[in-house]
Amino acid sequence: MTALDTLDHAFASEEPFPVTGCTYCYGERGLAELSGPLHLVTDDLVASVAGEGPDHWDDFPRLYRRFVPRIIRPLVTGRLHVEPELVASRLVQAGWTTWDPPLAQALRDVWSAWWRRTLHVHPGPIPVRDVLSVVTVATDRLRPWLDTWTETGTPAADAQLADLVRDVLIEFEITDLSMGFYDEYHATTELLDWLLTDVRERVTDPRLDDPYLRRSP
Repeated sequence: MTALDTLDHAFASEEPFPVTGCTYCYGERGLAELSGPLHLVTDDLVASVAGEGPDHWDDFPRLYRRFVPRIIRPLVTGRLHVEPELVASRLVQAGWTTWDPPLAQALRDVWSAWWRRTLHVHPGPIPVRDVLSVVTVATDRLRPWLDTWTETGTPAADAQLADLVRDVLIEFEITDLSMGFYDEYHATTELLDWLLTDVRERVTDPRLDDPYLRRSP
């Protein structure tokens, strides 16, 4: 919650602006609402912005940046009715890492806090695989999040680990696993190596001993 409050404060400097874009999908009334005070925009319209593609807006990066506080808080609390991975992909398309340093840092702090929280609570509001995918795609890095998991020896972290293993071993999906709504990040090599080495003793699933996995790329 502290990281989310800091995010709100950091993005408070993002002023309303005349939003223009696809009038077929949103109409003049919708565009006018998006151009007004952030707190008056309905949750349904926020969810629509969160998932909509860049081609629907004349200034997609600015619009997405302005709506970050309204998108991220419900995302991490499991109340945003949009695929979590899609939000990560949209943030990448909006170029979030190129935003002013205080804004980008506030988002990085949310990713870190959200991941730590995920490893300390089971079950969480969002499946651990989705959380891992969001932070991985958003930052274009998987290993740091896995390293944090390795260092977190809580019962909740182990329960989340069991959930992830059950998920990715269905039909051995782990052997060709991509993260992101558009499969932007191929995770097999890093994730499989981590499961078979760093945390193998924390997982009881015998499928991890299948020789087939050792031969996977």
